[in-house]
Amino acid sequence: MADIFRLNGTVALVTGAASGIGAALALGLAGRGASLMLIDRDADGLAATAARTRQAGAETETCTIDLTDAAAIAALPAQVAERFGRLDLLVNNAGVALGGRFEETHLDDFEWVLDVNLRAVVRMCHAFLPMLKARPAAQIVNISSLFGLIAPPGQSAYCTSKFAVRGFSESLRHEFAGTGLGVSVVHPGGIATGIARNARNPRVPDDDPEAAETMRLAAEAGRVAFEKLLTMPAETAAAEILRGIERRAPRIVVGKDARNAALIQRLMPAGYWRAILRLSGGKV
Repeated sequence: MADIFRLNGTVALVTGAASGIGAALALGLAGRGASLMLIDRDADGLAATAARTRQAGAETETCTIDLTDAAAIAALPAQVAERFGRLDLLVNNAGVALGGRFEETHLDDFEWVLDVNLRAVVRMCHAFLPMLKARPAAQIVNISSLFGLIAPPGQSAYCTSKFAVRGFSESLRHEFAGTGLGVSVVHPGGIATGIARNARNPRVPDDDPEAAETMRLAAEAGRVAFEKLLTMPAETAAAEILRGIERRAPRIVVGKDARNAALIQRLMPAGYWRAILRLSGGKV
């Protein structure tokens, strides 16, 4: 496997490309001379990103699909093959969040998070493996999270999905060791995207207005507090990720906050959360 993955001239597919890290990655790839297949369920946001990548000179195709649709994912390789004839880089970036404690969580909401954050990643990798293996050098990049390294309370569904993406990616990387196909897993810290703002909240009880209002206020307070931690611009995060892809780094930890938390977790695998709370003054 080559030490450097040159992005110029590659064909790259990016999911979740309508906004946030996905849009920033698409623009960064366009600036590095890649051709792009951009995926999202947000048609307007996707069109806006595509307009910018085309303005930057990148050949760009879009596909508006919901990644919970397994049949739509299965149909994507044929579309990419017809448009570009190959695929060199697969970036599984799309993700959703669900707030609230596990005991407040409806299992269908939990399954929705797993469908988007985990099952779609698995399905995309499985669907595109034949195309990627056919290339002399190719790369799979799966976006996990800082919450794929540490597990705060109130994030059980999200952590389940992101820890699983990490494990899946690491196993896949070991299966293809020594071949032209590399696998990177990315753990971003607090990136300024809309994921907290767009997260689902726990469903409030219809028959208990007081409990419903308490849950609503708690969810809103949690969202506001969490958004304050999302400070790194998506463009800065994307630049770090792209440098990691070019190095074919197996693990890309993005942001000082993520690197510090990862270090604390390694040093204190059972007590890291108490240490993080203490160091942050209880602000996480």
